[in-house]
Amino acid sequence: MRTPSRPRRRVSALLAALALLAATTLAACGGEPADARGDDAPLRIGYQRFGGLSLVKARGAAKNVTWSLFESGPALTEALKAGSIDIGQTGEAPPVFAAAGKIPFSVVGTSQPIPQGEAVLVKADSPYRSFADLRGRTVALNKGSNVHWLLVKLLEANKMTLADVNVKYLKPAEGRPAFDNGQVDAWIIWDPYFALAERPGVRVLADATGLAGNREYVLAAPDAVKNRTDDVRAFLDAYRQTTDWGIAHPDERAAVLAPELNIPLDVTTRALARSAKPLAPVTPEIGTELQAIADSFVGLKLVPGPVDIAGRVDGRFNEAFR
Repeated sequence: MRTPSRPRRRVSALLAALALLAATTLAACGGEPADARGDDAPLRIGYQRFGGLSLVKARGAAKNVTWSLFESGPALTEALKAGSIDIGQTGEAPPVFAAAGKIPFSVVGTSQPIPQGEAVLVKADSPYRSFADLRGRTVALNKGSNVHWLLVKLLEANKMTLADVNVKYLKPAEGRPAFDNGQVDAWIIWDPYFALAERPGVRVLADATGLAGNREYVLAAPDAVKNRTDDVRAFLDAYRQTTDWGIAHPDERAAVLAPELNIPLDVTTRALARSAKPLAPVTPEIGTELQAIADSFVGLKLVPGPVDIAGRVDGRFNEAFR
């Protein structure tokens, strides 16, 4: 049996460590609601590796906050359910799954679309030339994450159904070794895991362009929105200013984030070039967009319905994103 290369071992160890850290962080976070902790208590921020909140953390741009790292959006929304965080950032599908699970939160911000930031990966020497070629094959993805919606749209675009592929639900730390070892035929994944997997021998079969917006969504716990409105607004303003700084200074942004993420500078730079987009206010159109996603998931029986996600869009903080 061939011994895995050192870079592959390093990436696998990194992903495994991230999964352990996410689980440990969630277990360690307090579940006390914002109003019970007092007005001067730190805001508890849930972030994912690489997202705009990582840059806020790395630059120390927000005061009086604590940080909890999560491997994926579904894990982060579970922290909202547990009352362990006040604010968090996810992709487009996790809010829908969370709303279907009756988790309380408001959608208080979003981003410009990021369709190039998620993709279907296959081995370079595979026979697959389009997503339709994966009919009858095994496709791995993280259940309830942004890539779940991309799968739905890819199936729709290719006149396929969920019955036409064998879907294997794997977290990023599980999906990478399964893909590397040939246990799945394709892996649908987002940045920075996408960028980490890009190497000789791997080919991008499709990304979300023309299919899914892959926006970032900012979620807030009801207690924080109601009882700490000014603190939330101040944090979101710092978030937007830091994001704008990063877009205006891409080289400095990559240099700050690479050590924070423990990812090589060239990988960080490549991922940021396609996946770092400006934040944006939530509008009725954003609510309509999210509701269409929810209705599709309900129609496919992937979540129990009905789900009113449009009703969770809260524009009271929109000025922070303009």
